[in-house]
Amino acid sequence: MTNNIFDKLDIAEYIGQLRSIFARQKPIDMHGDIYTHYRLIKLISSHEFNSPKPVANLDDSIARLKKKANIGLENIYEFIKIIRYFEYLQKFETKEELKVWLERIVIPAQLLDICDMFDNRGELLPNIDDQLDTANHRIKSLKNQQKDMLYRIASQKSLSPYMVDRSLHLVHGLQCLMVRGGFGKVISARVIDRSSGGFFYILPKAVQTLKTQLDDTIDTRNQIIYKISQDISLQCFMYLKFLIYINKQFDMFDHYLSRVHFAKADDTVFVLPQKSAAEKLVNFKHPALSDPTPIDINLDKNIIIVTGVNAGGKTMLLKSILSAVVLSKHLVPYSCHSSTVVGTYRQIQAVLDDPQDVKNDISTFAGRMLHFSKLLKLQNSLIGVDEIELGTDSDEASALFKVLLDKLSDTNNKIVVTTHHKRLAQLMAKNPQTKLIAALYDEKNRRPTYSFLEDSIGRSYAFETALRYHIPQHLVDSAVKIYGDDKQNLNELITKSENLQIEKKQKIDQLQQQIDRHKSLNQNIITKNELMDMELKAQKQKLNKEYADIIERLRVLSRQTPQAQIHQAINEANKRHKEINTKKFATPARITIGDRVKYNNTKGKVISIKGDKARVLCDSGINMTVDIGKLAISRVPHIKPKKPHITVSVQKPSTGYMKLDLHGQRAEEAVANMDKFISDSLLNGFETVIIYHGIGEGKLSKVVKEFLKEHTKVANFYDAPPKLGGYGAKIVEF
Repeated sequence: MTNNIFDKLDIAEYIGQLRSIFARQKPIDMHGDIYTHYRLIKLISSHEFNSPKPVANLDDSIARLKKKANIGLENIYEFIKIIRYFEYLQKFETKEELKVWLERIVIPAQLLDICDMFDNRGELLPNIDDQLDTANHRIKSLKNQQKDMLYRIASQKSLSPYMVDRSLHLVHGLQCLMVRGGFGKVISARVIDRSSGGFFYILPKAVQTLKTQLDDTIDTRNQIIYKISQDISLQCFMYLKFLIYINKQFDMFDHYLSRVHFAKADDTVFVLPQKSAAEKLVNFKHPALSDPTPIDINLDKNIIIVTGVNAGGKTMLLKSILSAVVLSKHLVPYSCHSSTVVGTYRQIQAVLDDPQDVKNDISTFAGRMLHFSKLLKLQNSLIGVDEIELGTDSDEASALFKVLLDKLSDTNNKIVVTTHHKRLAQLMAKNPQTKLIAALYDEKNRRPTYSFLEDSIGRSYAFETALRYHIPQHLVDSAVKIYGDDKQNLNELITKSENLQIEKKQKIDQLQQQIDRHKSLNQNIITKNELMDMELKAQKQKLNKEYADIIERLRVLSRQTPQAQIHQAINEANKRHKEINTKKFATPARITIGDRVKYNNTKGKVISIKGDKARVLCDSGINMTVDIGKLAISRVPHIKPKKPHITVSVQKPSTGYMKLDLHGQRAEEAVANMDKFISDSLLNGFETVIIYHGIGEGKLSKVVKEFLKEHTKVANFYDAPPKLGGYGAKIVEF
């Protein structure tokens, strides 16, 4: 993708803003699988990574290393910045592909040792080389001597009349004094430069000796540094493949992180291209516009014809469609709703300029034909053509371009076309793969609305636009007369069609709002039901605790007290059970004719509804009229089925155990029998019982185990000994 398409679509500046935050300048393209890039970007966005320091392009350094050449400490430090940044990244707790990627970058220990030789400014640390430390110390000492000597000379009384000031000036890298003319009478010095005021910058002769020593020492230090950088360069050559690898990985991570920061800064979203027929732009805002009208357009057809008012945004709509696809292809975030869907295309072509070329004797229409001769070779591409019928007779062009557009559509291209000519739109409307879009015009205020209406042909509003730009009314009236009544009537029909379409869209929007409101109300009802379920569960837990307490008391009493007191305790338990206040809830539901409902203790069937009143045929045969708000849905049928009578045979065998035999029973039946059996056993004061379930397929055994684990009064249970049934029975202790 060249920058030419960015310029044509007015997104070059936006792309430039993203590139400006790259740690290293590079093309916007990311090679490789776009889906992997997208997943890694999403994973990176969940972390707060700091941006890396700016890094220089290292292609030349890599080329020099391949030849075992010295790349210098400055370029060595550029590699070190990359290595240190990946060390920083690897300290984070990452997940999935990002974790695998970072763990795959194993930095050799020798390169880490090289990193430890430098400070954060790229300077070699002390104690790396004794000769270098000596040279640095010598340089520092000579600079201080030079500075002290200049201050002493500046304070001499003989030089005082010639001194402009007593400050030291840095000129051409040298510290010197500023003096007036005539200074040669009192001091021997070399003139370095002259100021704009005509004064002289001088270096006294006494200081020149120190300067010579300083220059010699600096040369010595540079030779030492060259030798050190040569040694390090040879070590880097040994790990050249790794350096090439980590250099590429750094660029890729820089691509990802820059996009993440760019998206967070402007609250934009990433849209991954998809192979989908349901393409659409939702709340899209072109980045070149300061206060754009958001675009909502379905792009579910191969041919999109945009017609309508002059200066109404047709070209910008075309650019917006192509821009969204281009930005998505490069995974550049942009302003839109997350439900936006764009397609994947092999190429993206924008034909937006007047193709006339006087030098090559190419007219506007000839240029159009030259463009289309190339476009006809494309497949699976997105093509945008602005003002398609420029340069020739509109009727002839309409017929020609209809054939060309049909051909492009047949080769699975998507074509977005803008035109002022209704004839082409009328011809293309017969193709089921064509979507018509009209740029709308506010006739009352005589200006474009910069909004669009789907499935409609738009007027150009040439006469209205002429008036808006101060063409005299009488001239416009004359033009309307020449235009003809038939064509003007057609314009009026198109306008009426637009108005009907707008009205239809408004009604659809209103219905959608009502649907959304009802969905919200239903969600509130569901939430209330969930809260009621939670409260009912709490009430059940309370009842279970009360019941367990009562059973415990009865168990104790059954051992220690006469039958009369046991009956008295049972009566007391029943009384307490009735006193437990369990709140009842009526689940909100919509009452309709035919529903079985409940009103207090009366049940019946709704036979008619009038307003907020319902007429109910009660099960007793009586009709009554009740407020709908006082009715609740009844889940109980009129004729109740008889409940199966559960019988539990409790007998005291010779072993001393109470026992229950569940052989051949279904899970639900077995649970009900066990529940009653354990309750009876507790009431009768038994501390140990035995339950026979058999071995078989193990399903009944599993049901028994789960039930006993959950029962609050079961203290322990285990397999019976072989003589009492072994694995086919359970001993239960309370």
